[in-house]
Amino acid sequence: MMPAKVTGEQRLLMDRSVPGRTGVSLPRLDVPSQPLPEGQPLRDGLELPELSEGEVVRYFLRLSQLNFSVDTHFYPLGSCTMKYNPRVHEEMASLPGFAALHPLQPEETAQGALRLMFELQRLLSEITGMAETSLAPLAGAHGELAGMLMVRAYHRERGDSARTRVIIPDSAHGTNPASATMAGFQVVSVATGPDGNMDIGALKREATPELAGIMFTLPNTLGLFDTGIAEVCRTVHEAGGLVYCDGANMNALLGRAKLGEMGFDVAHLNLHKTFSTPHGGGGPGSGPVCAVPRLAPFLPTPIARSIEGGDTYALTAPPKSIGRLGGFHGNFGVLVKAYAYIRAMGAEGLKEVSGNAVLNANYLLSRLKDIYHLPYDRRCMHEVVFSARNQRARGVRGLDIAKRLLDYGFHAPTMYFPLIVEEALMVEPVETESREAIDAFIKAMREIDREASESPDVVRGAPHTTPVSRLDEASAARHPDLRWRRQP
Repeated sequence: MMPAKVTGEQRLLMDRSVPGRTGVSLPRLDVPSQPLPEGQPLRDGLELPELSEGEVVRYFLRLSQLNFSVDTHFYPLGSCTMKYNPRVHEEMASLPGFAALHPLQPEETAQGALRLMFELQRLLSEITGMAETSLAPLAGAHGELAGMLMVRAYHRERGDSARTRVIIPDSAHGTNPASATMAGFQVVSVATGPDGNMDIGALKREATPELAGIMFTLPNTLGLFDTGIAEVCRTVHEAGGLVYCDGANMNALLGRAKLGEMGFDVAHLNLHKTFSTPHGGGGPGSGPVCAVPRLAPFLPTPIARSIEGGDTYALTAPPKSIGRLGGFHGNFGVLVKAYAYIRAMGAEGLKEVSGNAVLNANYLLSRLKDIYHLPYDRRCMHEVVFSARNQRARGVRGLDIAKRLLDYGFHAPTMYFPLIVEEALMVEPVETESREAIDAFIKAMREIDREASESPDVVRGAPHTTPVSRLDEASAARHPDLRWRRQP
């Protein structure tokens, strides 16, 4: 394994520092001078870099150019839907009438924003086939937690406190068990069958009077549509439980299937994956939760309502709401972008999104399954999960393949997830990538497979062209070095 390297061009700001250089000129003080605080807040001898403004700008601009992003590279990160989002929607969210609002200002002065929220709730309810929607959750996992708190509140209101168990397939998103546990439930894992669907027999054995519900990711993290979903919903309902859908993979279903019509009772969506907000970089996200009529009264607050004949809008609380999940009304800027995206695309446009996403994934599947093992050899949805089992037999692991892709100019796919697939490589090409981009990725993957046979050390030592090469990730996690020290 090659040692980490940092080029001279990428030396830290402190290493570039030259005594006496100044990068900023502060204006004259225009407020009364105040004494500095005493004690702990102050430090003597704090080293700060001394550089000109131009040098600082050049340093950070160069760093930004080294980033992998959907604007610069094909970004096939499975289960994350890293797609291009139209810049015009960023402009919509930046309009002064939206961006300059304050969440505590009187509702009569924010009617445009409230109307947008009201209409977005209706649009998301229509897309999912649900009765009502709350925009309050601030992220996907936040929406999961909201859904499970609603399930808990529903059972408690009925006096059904014995229902303490939640079934989660082993092909679910990794946050599902944590969300169910945080809501106070005991998690029961059910295995995936040899066809990639949930094992119905195992599900029926767990459908006891203690069953509160099931958390189901559709399509699942194998990139497959579970063809037994109707029976899953029927089995759980007959046992008195509720069915929750993790809708993070909705990019595969837009305009083609409605969760409510399949039998789901509650679901969350990821606006930052499916509806035109860039995913990643620390946020912001948005995870609205949608519910059928019997669960709608438990939705988190606030919900935008139309009052006085439809000309006025107000924030309200559902009658049996689980309460607030965070500050104010959710991540409003993300809501604006989602609204703009849905209105711009229309019903036919959303249907085209899912169609192209599924087409791209199946094209990629068909071009690589002869050399990368396909654990479940069937048509996929928006993403395909390969296994590097064939390459590992030649001494090259999935991690090595992912690192080598960086040398070819591609971000790595998701590795070693889902956990039920040995040496998993989860690839999501998304609908916004061209055939030429996907062909280039396929060519790189085939070339890496050839290298695994002819020059495996090249793959195992990758990446070779990035500013920082292969790191000892175990040591970095256990002994992180987060502080700059002057080099001798």
